[in-house]
Amino acid sequence: MPSSKTPPWKKPNPRGQRSQPLSPSQKEAAKQRAEENGRPYPNLVDNMWAARLPRDAAATDAKKSK
Repeated sequence: MPSSKTPPWKKPNPRGQRSQPLSPSQKEAAKQRAEENGRPYPNLVDNMWAARLPRDAAATDAKKSK
């Protein structure tokens, strides 16, 4: 997958879509990923990763990635 040189915090917000809060399972997946990488809480990249997961199956996907 080609990566952009612009970091996500410097990019403008995408147009045409309303943002949705993370589901409880997505939040749990982001927290777990942060803990696995030695962070006390999830950062923007963890939350962006979790947002791409299905809303109902995020917790099971995070457990499988261990």
